[in-house]
Amino acid sequence: MADEGAGSGAGNVLLAFLVGALSGAAVALLYAPRSGRETREYLGEKAREGRARAADAAAKSRDVLNQGRETITTAIDRGREAYQQARTRENA
Repeated sequence: MADEGAGSGAGNVLLAFLVGALSGAAVALLYAPRSGRETREYLGEKAREGRARAADAAAKSRDVLNQGRETITTAIDRGREAYQQARTRENA
């Protein structure tokens, strides 16, 4: 039951990252001590880094979801086995 919020936690982290990235980009544009070309190159680099981080976060989220799916599948299988064993004992 403790893992119920794991998926929403990852979503919140991703949302916070995106909001921070956009805020940072806006501040960088307003206070940029560099030329327009240098600023565009800098923002392009940061956008690529952000894209890589977002891809990593998505991969981690998929791993967490797959692990949860495997745990649930295992629990269901064990429940079926226990049910079958109990049913066999009752009929014997």
